[in-house]
Amino acid sequence: MLKIDLSELVRGDMPGDQIQIEKTHILRAEVIFPVILQKLKEAGKDKTVISVYGGSGVGKSEIASLLAHYLKQSAYQTYVLSGDNYPRRIPEHNDGERLNRFRSAGLSAMAQENEFTSSWDRDIHDAWEDLKDADPEKARAHRGFQIYQEAGKLALRQYLGSEMEIDFNLINHIITQFKGGSTSIPLKRMGRMAEDVHFESVDFSKKSVLIIEWTHGNNPALKGIDYPVYLYSTPDETLAHRLSRGRDKRVDSPFSNMVLEIEQERLNSQCGRASLIIGKSGEILSIESLQKRMTQ
Repeated sequence: MLKIDLSELVRGDMPGDQIQIEKTHILRAEVIFPVILQKLKEAGKDKTVISVYGGSGVGKSEIASLLAHYLKQSAYQTYVLSGDNYPRRIPEHNDGERLNRFRSAGLSAMAQENEFTSSWDRDIHDAWEDLKDADPEKARAHRGFQIYQEAGKLALRQYLGSEMEIDFNLINHIITQFKGGSTSIPLKRMGRMAEDVHFESVDFSKKSVLIIEWTHGNNPALKGIDYPVYLYSTPDETLAHRLSRGRDKRVDSPFSNMVLEIEQERLNSQCGRASLIIGKSGEILSIESLQKRMTQ
């Protein structure tokens, strides 16, 4: 096991973000690090950008911090950037926007259906309180819910991880500045409240590696990533981890499950572009073995 002093860890730059290093994080980081180190030595670049990406709660922040620590021990000064600073809206407003897009599209599609009855609308609104209007069980024997959920899910899929939700232009500019050798780069700091959002200049004069830890770290709209590392987990594993943290509001609601499902579909569709895929137990996965897991 590589030497770790938790007090010296390079942490991500998301305000208020807490990391909890567990054995599974160390296990995966120690599998990833030698591969990344070898790639850095082979490439011989002055500036390298690595993304550590995967589903919510998979351990991106912790593993990115560990990798930065190991790289520092190997004379690679590293900055860990959290992509969660770059949505266009603060978390509460973005959660509301996701839900609004789902419901607005669903209601519109329902109202345009020739079979529409007022009872559909009442049934759907009755399910809003606990976000159960996204529960697939309700669509099995209810035509109104079926139309509503299909249209709502399509709208949600179009929004999640898109330019509408994420300021990719800004983060791409940061990557360009870093690779261009800028010594000082303004970085965004997201907060829980709108007035908390601000920018501050960060010294990059001695940094040779930028690690971006982010769910969208392999999104096609993100440019300039040299080595995308995919931390694979199943939706059930992701949900279990989020529940264990006990800090996510309505984390196990049908709507949250729908978001996780769409998120996982997108991550899996991007796996062919990953430089390295790591399973929950630290195993290196090929595209073929990952595809087998996804179909089991």
